[in-house]
Amino acid sequence: MMKRLIVSILLIAFCSVSLSAQTDRHEVRSGNRAFRKNDFAKAEIDYKKALLKDSTSVAARYNLANDLYKLENYQEAEKYSKAALDSLAKSPRAADAYFNAGDIYLQQRRWSEAIEAFKSSLRLNPGDMDAKSNLAYAQKMLEKEQQDQQNQQNHQNQDNQQNNDQNKDNQDNKDNQDQQDNQNDQNKDQDQKDDQQDQNKDQNQNQDDNQDQQPPQQDQPQPKISPEAAEQMLQAIQAKENETQDKVNKEKAAAMKSRKKEKNW
Repeated sequence: MMKRLIVSILLIAFCSVSLSAQTDRHEVRSGNRAFRKNDFAKAEIDYKKALLKDSTSVAARYNLANDLYKLENYQEAEKYSKAALDSLAKSPRAADAYFNAGDIYLQQRRWSEAIEAFKSSLRLNPGDMDAKSNLAYAQKMLEKEQQDQQNQQNHQNQDNQQNNDQNKDNQDNKDNQDQQDNQNDQNKDQDQKDDQQDQNKDQNQNQDDNQDQQPPQQDQPQPKISPEAAEQMLQAIQAKENETQDKVNKEKAAAMKSRKKEKNW
């Protein structure tokens, strides 16, 4: 509802004007007639023809800015509106020029520039209720835009924080998983070592059991000797003893002989 109200105010505010002696020019008058008939396309052509003949025509620039606004060509309207303001800054039409510039900024949603334009208009014409209404609208829209931007920034910050928290949780989970995997690997290695030790122990135990289960070795039977061999062995032993005895006797006899010689001497 507010936007439609603003548009209706803009329609009232935008009107073609005649300024000084330049209004006698044929193209400006023709453009004004077309503008009043809402034939804005023809009015644009007439005003631009006037500027081709006299580029300093304030009336042609001012009215062309209004006409381009009606054609919703806001960027070009802004260009001619600024040019008109340079010439009208100290004229009685300055308040209207600032007002129309503010309307052009409103249509481009350039709230801060619109606010400054309407403030400038009100400084020159404090009782202009349309300027006050449009100023309040521009201020409200600027506040809303700033609030939306703040909310968007807060939302973005919240999303970033959530992403950071999620990333941190993921990293913590990964670290915990890695630690758990390392612990599992260590446990697995230890289990393998224990299993190997158990296997070695079982093998040794089996070897001991096998040895225990083997029957004791029996004494090997002595080979039997024939009587003839036994007799021969006895004879050999007796001969050895006789030989030894003869040797002993001879040694004794030699010793006695030696003693006798010593005694006789």
